[in-house]
Amino acid sequence: MKHVVSLSLGSSKRDKTVQTELFGESFEISRIGVNGDQALFMKRLAELDGTVDAIGFGGMDRYLWSAGRRYEFRASKKLLAGATKTPVLDGSGLKNTLERETVRYLAENGVVDFKNHKTLMVCGVDRFGMSEALAEQGGPLVFGDLMFSLDVPYAIKSAASHRQIAKTLLPIITQMPLSLLYPMGEKQNKITPKWGEWYRWGDTIAGDFLYIRRFMPTAESGDLNGKVILTNTTTEDDERELALRGVRLLITTTPNFDGRSFGTNVMEAVLVAMNGGKSLAEADYLKMLKDLNWKPNIRPLSKDSL
Repeated sequence: MKHVVSLSLGSSKRDKTVQTELFGESFEISRIGVNGDQALFMKRLAELDGTVDAIGFGGMDRYLWSAGRRYEFRASKKLLAGATKTPVLDGSGLKNTLERETVRYLAENGVVDFKNHKTLMVCGVDRFGMSEALAEQGGPLVFGDLMFSLDVPYAIKSAASHRQIAKTLLPIITQMPLSLLYPMGEKQNKITPKWGEWYRWGDTIAGDFLYIRRFMPTAESGDLNGKVILTNTTTEDDERELALRGVRLLITTTPNFDGRSFGTNVMEAVLVAMNGGKSLAEADYLKMLKDLNWKPNIRPLSKDSL
């Protein structure tokens, strides 16, 4: 049996362990949150290094991407320095392949008409493959990077503007402390409704679920009635919250295991573990996804089913 662990800076309330079979091989897949405790994260990482087949880095990015250029967080590099034996994956490989293919699959199969849907992408530099694929669809698209990441009330209304702003700000942002950029620990469990006009504007809300959830409107507002959520990692509790708010369709890019869609870092770690711990090129990811018969997880939601 292969063992993959996602070690996350996030809340331990989202922890989960499942056993499944992929490519004819048994896997144990676990998620361990350290509630924002960076010292504990480094301790757990040292304990896992050399004892599991692959490690996912969750709760924060290691890299942000824009226009083909990679920017590494200084704080993430420091956190991960202790892993010298086991590969550590942050999900970038799948964000560039699986999430890009997800958008194309949904459009080609008539699940979401992106050309005629208004899409709010909550943070494009975090899900760069998804955001680039959405821009290719040609429909109305707004990037919420400045609002959802930096609390700056400015909506980016074109892919060209998004690339220019990213080029200017990412060298600075990636030097900042993680806690200023992303909810960690118990903060991940708190919802503070904000940016309601943009939730109302979008027919589809896309991007990292913790960003979406962090500011999502109340059920009473009706701002999410009939919406499509295109995201990565959700739990059964998340699905109930979305259903209460009237969300029509929840689409996750990663498979659902026992009521849980794990993050891209987990699935990337699974694929690298299958490859003997060796890194994979884009073509390799695409081939392995095809061999898995991967499809996005599409779940209609209804208040009546609660």
